[in-house]
Amino acid sequence: MIRRAMVLAAGRGTRLAPLTDTTPKPLLPVAGRPLIEHILEFLRAGGIREVVINLHHLGQRIEERIGDGRRLGLQVKYSWEDPILDTGGGIKRAEPLLAGEPFVVVNGDSLLELRLEDVVAFHRERGAVATMVVRPDPEAARYGLIELDADDRVRRVVGLPAGVEGDFRGFMFPGLHVFEPEIFRWMEPDAAYSVIRVTYVKLLTSGGPVYGFVTRARWVNIDTPAALEAADLTLRSAPFRF
Repeated sequence: MIRRAMVLAAGRGTRLAPLTDTTPKPLLPVAGRPLIEHILEFLRAGGIREVVINLHHLGQRIEERIGDGRRLGLQVKYSWEDPILDTGGGIKRAEPLLAGEPFVVVNGDSLLELRLEDVVAFHRERGAVATMVVRPDPEAARYGLIELDADDRVRRVVGLPAGVEGDFRGFMFPGLHVFEPEIFRWMEPDAAYSVIRVTYVKLLTSGGPVYGFVTRARWVNIDTPAALEAADLTLRSAPFRF
């Protein structure tokens, strides 16, 4: 089982302003608790014991709330960024806290109702360097299309690499990856860049094994006021089970 995970929690959450002017997005309440606590509960249920949280905007508020993680049955450490490094740069910055073992990465503004153990088992069976959880969605292209072949191997992300053609199936990415430590070889240090638009494209161009775990699991996110309201209603009326 994988023991380590990272929660991406450094973003400013500009589409949720003015709420996020004083509260970092992962601390916004969903069903009576900060969303990040639901995320950490999901990780712990999936066998995770060590978590890295990257911080930038109002990060001290997150550190004050979560502390060392013992209250939640976890060991939590923090990776501070200044300036903010986007997803790829943020993961690379946390390499000293994650290197040497496979690890999970989750977005700090979304939550899936699935068994993390199933994703990890799929990842290992395929011998993947990286596995993305993906979902069918009629608006998948709006989120950035993730395209899989018949064997669930990822062939294109957001239309890249250019020139790759085939009869692919399109999905959206709801914010959960599994990585082997080899992923750090594909990441530049001390730079801001997207893990999907840069790191994944490099890996796919090289022919590296990247797979998509397809699920129809329920998913909530809180990237807009309407989405925050919907997530709150969902988790109050039918709490996720992991």
